[in-house]
Amino acid sequence: MSARRDNLIVGLDIGTTKICAIVGNHTEDGIEIVGIGTSPSSGLRKGVVINIESTVTSIKKAIEEAELMAGCEIKSVYAGIAGGHIKGINSQGVIAIKNREVSQEDVKRVIDAAKAIAIPMDREVIHILPQEFIIDEQDGIREPLGMSGVRLEAKVHIVTGAVASAQNIVKSCNRAGLDVADIVLEQLASSEAVLSADEKELGVCLVDIGGGTTDIAIFCDGAIKYTSVISLGGNQLTNDIAVGLRTPFAEAEKIKRNQGCCLSALVGKDEKIEVPSVGGRKPRELSRNVLCEILGPRVEELFSLVNREIIKSGLEDSIASGVVITGGSSILEGMPELAEQIFNLPVRRGLPQKIGGLTDVVNSPVYSTGVGLIVYGSRNQGPREFPATKSEDSIFNTTTRRMKSWFKEFF
Repeated sequence: MSARRDNLIVGLDIGTTKICAIVGNHTEDGIEIVGIGTSPSSGLRKGVVINIESTVTSIKKAIEEAELMAGCEIKSVYAGIAGGHIKGINSQGVIAIKNREVSQEDVKRVIDAAKAIAIPMDREVIHILPQEFIIDEQDGIREPLGMSGVRLEAKVHIVTGAVASAQNIVKSCNRAGLDVADIVLEQLASSEAVLSADEKELGVCLVDIGGGTTDIAIFCDGAIKYTSVISLGGNQLTNDIAVGLRTPFAEAEKIKRNQGCCLSALVGKDEKIEVPSVGGRKPRELSRNVLCEILGPRVEELFSLVNREIIKSGLEDSIASGVVITGGSSILEGMPELAEQIFNLPVRRGLPQKIGGLTDVVNSPVYSTGVGLIVYGSRNQGPREFPATKSEDSIFNTTTRRMKSWFKEFF
């Protein structure tokens, strides 16, 4: 057990509707899931912490459940971050190559040049993601070390977020007795779990539909090209059901999960649902088509907003492999079929791939981000060392550490 504990990696998905802790064991054969813990989340709104005490309580419950299942003590986690404050920027840097051969120092300098952009004081860099390198106008280079040339260019995707929002996530983890190994963009984490290398190479759009937000990431030529967050998610669908059918929010959530459908063609004419009423009134029986008429327009609106983001990115012609939808709300019946009508592209549900252990439990879009955080952690863990206690202030002045980690992973 002691050897296994040394290789444990924990992903903490801090979502609007649930907090999920997944424990993975990094083995020679890949990632093995050994523990899972979930807890309802009440301290977040649209991916942003609004009540630290409620968030801490939910984190503790999820961690305790995961510890019990995995038979270990959890001290450090990779935490996901989302919310409307997340912004992605493409940037480019150029330098002259010293000694006419690209060294690691040259790569560091060109990345520094690419990230030298004006960032407001209330925002902080979360990720610097490489896209490609160009040496003397020869583009498409992914590993420039050792190559000869005079001029080196780097194209990167810089992800920034609100300092306060990220600090509150770290503070919540610290108060729950956890160190934060790293903060990871949630759609980036999900992509690690559900997308294949071929899809990233050919071009794909990942749509992670959570409870409070919908996260978008577009990949092309094996690199991330565009990220965006829409402040609309599954909670809005539940609210529409609660208002439209005049039923309590908790009952509306159950109806959405058990009988929800967003495409009328998939619903039979004689199908009925039982709807609990408010104020002690008797439950009512309604046609399932009524539920579909409520959910359909809202899901169509959501995918229309996603399609607008794809067009805004200018990459609509580059996602040849189509769209992958994941996240808890993507389980809703009819989602892929309706998405195909909106995007006019192939659409599939994304499930965690290439993992072992408790595969039957995590084989759901609900756990895509949590599993992805473990995959991300296993790739970036290596010889990295973190202080015994990670404070909410220290994690935001770590651009140099992130770059060193990226060099080890990329080269």
